Amino acid sequence: MTINRLRISSSFARMAEEISKAELRTATSAAEKAQSRSLWPSVLRWIPTSTDHIIAAEKRLLSLVKTPFVQERVNIGSGPPGTKTRWFCSSSDEPRYINTVTFESKAESPTLVMIHGYAASQGFFFRNFDALASRFRVIAVDQLGWGGSSRPDFTCKSTEETEAWFIDSFEEWRKAKSISNFVLLGHSFGGYVAAKYALKHPEHVKHLILVGPAGFSSESEVKSERLTQFRATWKGAVLNHLWESNFTPQKLVRGLGPWGPDLVRKYTSSRFGTYSIGDILNDEESRLLSDYVYHTLAAKASGELCLKYIFAFGAFARMPLLQSASEWKVPTTFIYGYEDWMNYQGAQEARKSMNTPCEILRVPQAGHFVFIDSPSSFHSSVFYACRRFLSPEPEKESLPEGIISA
Repeated sequence: MTINRLRISSSFARMAEEISKAELRTATSAAEKAQSRSLWPSVLRWIPTSTDHIIAAEKRLLSLVKTPFVQERVNIGSGPPGTKTRWFCSSSDEPRYINTVTFESKAESPTLVMIHGYAASQGFFFRNFDALASRFRVIAVDQLGWGGSSRPDFTCKSTEETEAWFIDSFEEWRKAKSISNFVLLGHSFGGYVAAKYALKHPEHVKHLILVGPAGFSSESEVKSERLTQFRATWKGAVLNHLWESNFTPQKLVRGLGPWGPDLVRKYTSSRFGTYSIGDILNDEESRLLSDYVYHTLAAKASGELCLKYIFAFGAFARMPLLQSASEWKVPTTFIYGYEDWMNYQGAQEARKSMNTPCEILRVPQAGHFVFIDSPSSFHSSVFYACRRFLSPEPEKESLPEGIISA
């Protein structure tokens, strides 16, 4: 576990495994300006992207999904500059929107809401929507400040304000959609947000699925001597400074300008191709995902700036979930790839204090992006986790073949 965290500390590549989408137009005037900018050839712009590029890339990626869906931008309200509503903190009073995709399903299907991880977006679940929509009413959202959702200026200055940015904006989205009693699934940082939301609003969540969740342990709990020693080196000091300065992976991509797309393409083809742990993306999937990832990375910085407020250097949580395990009120299933750099032992430790049903599933031939690496096993794990909603005799359901119970 310590070795894995050192890898995170010495490179932002691990945190960049979860990649973000960009802002859609939030008003007619903004849309007209974006359209005007998009008329300039990409080669004449340092960052070869635009709102139109982002929208088109998203549509191309989701064209791989066979299940009909509806995309909408849900208005979660607005607030004047200086408002005390923390997720409104901005110099703008424009309405905020949450990009939402709802897939066609049978009327009686339970609702499954999916939240992406750090620097990612709902499109990362493109390999899962068809299978999950066969048994759920699937709703995937982009968190505020990422993906197709609004990207207001990020002005939070503390961990508490930053958590409120994501948790409270999601609650406003839930109210606007008038949904409750749903299964909530979150991946990585999205798992952290989902867990924090369930702690604050357990009455709306009937089951929680955390996929490779971040934020379970603090540095003091792990007591990493190796990390302390690394910090004492000049490399460690430089990287610690970059972290505390809120230097994000997206800033690197923006800084590379016209060379950014090639870097992202190499990363995507390497992570999900050459060095894939499980099911390799085919050429079309790789091409469409790479294009989608670039345009989202290069977009305006917003939600990505949460990084230093949620995690200390080394990706240790500043307000770890382990400390609130005894307050858990929602039945929970953890799903980890067998090669996931997020360690499942944090969930095992939390389970000791939890007073609600909890199980931990590990998927072979999968890493942190278990839903991309091994989609079939991931789907089986989700169906098994929700057997009491999906099966007439849940007690007779057996653990899916190959899945390991930890």
